[in-house]
Amino acid sequence: MSACSSSSLPILLFTERAKSVSEIQQAHAFMLKTGLFKDTFSASKLIAFAATNPEPKTVSYAHSILNRIETPNAFTHNSVIRAYANSSTPELALIVFREMLLGPVFPDKYCFTFVLKACASFCGFEEGRQIHGLFMKSDLVSDVFVENTLVNVYGRSGYFEIARNLLDRMPVRDAVSWNSLLSAYLDKGLIEEARALFDEMEERNVESWNFMISGYAAAGLVKEAKELFDCMPVKDVVSWNALVSGYAHVGCYSDVLEVFNEMLNNSTEQPDGFTFVNVLSACANLGSLSQGEWVHVYIDKHGIEIEGFLATALVDMYSKCGKIDKALEVFRVTSKKDVSTWNSIILGLSVHGLGNDALEIFSEMVYEGFKPNGITFIGVLSACNHVGLLDQARNLFETMNSVYSIEPTIEHYGCMVDLLGRMGKFEEAEELLNEIPADEASVLLESLLGACKRFGRMEQAERIGNRLLELNPHESSGYVQMSNVYASNGRWDEVMEMRKKMRAERVNKKPGCSAIEIDGVVHEFLAGEGLIID
Repeated sequence: MSACSSSSLPILLFTERAKSVSEIQQAHAFMLKTGLFKDTFSASKLIAFAATNPEPKTVSYAHSILNRIETPNAFTHNSVIRAYANSSTPELALIVFREMLLGPVFPDKYCFTFVLKACASFCGFEEGRQIHGLFMKSDLVSDVFVENTLVNVYGRSGYFEIARNLLDRMPVRDAVSWNSLLSAYLDKGLIEEARALFDEMEERNVESWNFMISGYAAAGLVKEAKELFDCMPVKDVVSWNALVSGYAHVGCYSDVLEVFNEMLNNSTEQPDGFTFVNVLSACANLGSLSQGEWVHVYIDKHGIEIEGFLATALVDMYSKCGKIDKALEVFRVTSKKDVSTWNSIILGLSVHGLGNDALEIFSEMVYEGFKPNGITFIGVLSACNHVGLLDQARNLFETMNSVYSIEPTIEHYGCMVDLLGRMGKFEEAEELLNEIPADEASVLLESLLGACKRFGRMEQAERIGNRLLELNPHESSGYVQMSNVYASNGRWDEVMEMRKKMRAERVNKKPGCSAIEIDGVVHEFLAGEGLIID
């Protein structure tokens, strides 16, 4: 049967457009029924299309098809090996590689590149070393792609000396050769070694600079990242995003906005979704509504689809800037939501005291088939807290584990302890506190201590306060809280005693910090400082 026969063309076109494993199965069934599956070309195309489908199930299905081909070739094996190497289970590529070694087809240079990439993905040093040996024994000539991947395998596995020796012995090196070792250094947090290699590199490309800028940013070294960024001969959107995310990572939100404005004014590169997410996050943290609204207008003007993380960032920005109605509007018009989008509006409604609305959104989320996660439950438990729904909070707290297999964290316990304290259920709150490791309980003890003060429960307040001071003798919060409790009951001798203990432990109360937006400019100041406006 001819590989280009007209009878095979329609089914191959159908297979190429397949979006799910069920459509791949339909094509497979048709080929078996018509005898096309015996044609190696048609069968190879079926495997290739299945292997390139993003669904994990289709990759394993492609593997099962491969095992049923009478005369497989290097292309069929390579398609599956490459698919596994790019998947969340790269180690499965080795199974296909071993099966290939047992058959009539010997691996070519592309196959070695793909299987070594899989080894790099799961840091398979021993497997990579054995495959390296097999390649050296083969009749294949030295190949820069294979050797680049080997450098990556050894580097990501932490064997930097071997990786460097291999790099030095390569007869032909390109920017990818150097980048393979550079990225491995940065992945392990070896910033100094990476910079030394970067300075030594015979050939750099934009990716080389981006690797270093991202590495500095990830390590919190934003000054060094900015210096390198300024020296960069050619920048792309990844370069700008690396610097923007670096400033966002260390909380320098004003710098995020400065870099964004510089990108718009002095660069031919256009911001993408990743840029906008970081910029909107900065606006949210600064409370800069006017700048956040400007970004929203820019997104709409340029026809950028608002979905997923971008929708989440917009909802979060409007919520944190006090525009919960606008946050809800963005949420409603977003057609492609993910769990983070649902979480953002639930948390936003909860913070704005709209607990019942948040719980309604949660019910809608579950009804539409989205699976809640730990952040979702922080939102709904907070919602219950804001409107005093104790029974519903208890039920949700129990549901976390029993229905969704989510182990409660300190944040979930915090919502429950705070609500129980507000409702005067101190014994139940203390029982819940006993389930939490002592080193994580401090902030919850502070919350319960404040509730004791409001209800005038001195005996429990002293017990909880003493426990808090035992855990954190050098933190000011416990002393301040107990001083306030004693002061509210007129016990001034105990207030003075608390202050003496603070001095004895050399504990100082840290000043608060606030931010305010005036005429589109964000001003930050410490408690006790004056704000001077021109």
